[in-house]
Amino acid sequence: MAALLIRNADAVVTADDEDSILRNADILIRDGVIAEIGRNISADTEKTIDAHGCWIYPGLINTHHHLYQTFTRNLPMVQKMELFPWLVTLYEIWRGLDDEAIYYSSLTGMGELIKYGCTTVMDHHYVFPRERENNFIGMQFDAAKALGLRFCASRGSMSRGKKDGGLPPDDLVQDVDTILDDCVQLVKKYHDPSPLSFRQVVLAPCSPFSVTDALLKETAVLARKLKVRMHTHLCETKDEERYCLEKVNMRPLAYMESCGWLGEDVWYAHGIHFNDEELALLAKTKTGVAHCPVSNMKLSSGVCRVSEMLELGVPLGLAVDGSASNDCSNLLAEIRAAYLLHRLSRSEKAPTGYDFLKMATRGSAALLGRNDIGCLAVGKAADMFALDIELLELAGALLDPMNMLGTLGYSRPAEWVMAGGKIIAEKGVLAGIDEPEVRNKANVCVKDLLQKAGV
Repeated sequence: MAALLIRNADAVVTADDEDSILRNADILIRDGVIAEIGRNISADTEKTIDAHGCWIYPGLINTHHHLYQTFTRNLPMVQKMELFPWLVTLYEIWRGLDDEAIYYSSLTGMGELIKYGCTTVMDHHYVFPRERENNFIGMQFDAAKALGLRFCASRGSMSRGKKDGGLPPDDLVQDVDTILDDCVQLVKKYHDPSPLSFRQVVLAPCSPFSVTDALLKETAVLARKLKVRMHTHLCETKDEERYCLEKVNMRPLAYMESCGWLGEDVWYAHGIHFNDEELALLAKTKTGVAHCPVSNMKLSSGVCRVSEMLELGVPLGLAVDGSASNDCSNLLAEIRAAYLLHRLSRSEKAPTGYDFLKMATRGSAALLGRNDIGCLAVGKAADMFALDIELLELAGALLDPMNMLGTLGYSRPAEWVMAGGKIIAEKGVLAGIDEPEVRNKANVCVKDLLQKAGV
């Protein structure tokens, strides 16, 4: 039985049912699971980690990303655009995606997330160029395995192109049968619903303005038959709201309800422009929302009504969204951005820094349908990260480990990051890959992708 003892952590922020914070604490791990938390634990173990001078937190869980967008970050041509023109411009580049670009963009985006405390990544991939064969989802699972983190892939999709009144180019959309057949095959091949799983699959048509009614309805039926979850973008912009009113004479949430997209097995990305009645419906049906504050600010999309959602009991997780609209993959930074954004917009009614930490851990775990990750407690997965607190930048700021990630933030990589009881990054260096080699290959892929598009 593999065993590991973490000793002498200055603080362990558990995010457990009692919101416990433990001082000068030890954590005993056996076979990737937390076996004991407390002081002065005595056990025979193969390895011991001295965590003196560190605060330990549950591994962060990212609930919405587009890893392929890592290779279209920081493009001058799109920096002042809002969502619809931004997408139209970038589709011309994304049609050049191939397996190599998917693999190295996934390594890059996931690797950055890991360095800043993320141990579970959900990605929403929906761009499948019709002109070439691909193994995009397989490439992503290969990247996740190399890095050692938990990965939830989505079989995203687009079925309504420009000729049918949609936003994406026609060569980036697929017919419903092709999409659904691939969904079945990917779930059979990769989805592992067992406790402590490192591989899961969800079904995720892209958005109301890029898919047909038939795809939404048939995906809902198929997902429930296969017992996997459902995800899509919704209520991100007023342009989307106008599109739905013009095309289907319904607001976005009513349209999704008509297609079978409400319930505990559904979560939406963004969810900015829900009205009061819609928030109540989300709460009643336990339909979740992945909050993406930095992306929402960059694309001028609006401010999600997080305070009201929390009050009503709408399931909420945190996410960085696609790298091209963030433009980084750092959930630690996202926690502080969320805290400051909502302090500005909601004043004393804003969630605390600890509320956003819980959103990025327990809340995000719930969106993915998991109760084995998201907090530090006996029987839970040994997913966690440690922050070095013996720094000049933190002098005078050590009063409140629970809220610090929101109020002060932490602007360097974690001391170490662990998934399933294994160190996957230490002092900002990833354990599973040769970073210089990956960086060089990634930059070659970026150059090639842009050249294909004439950029």
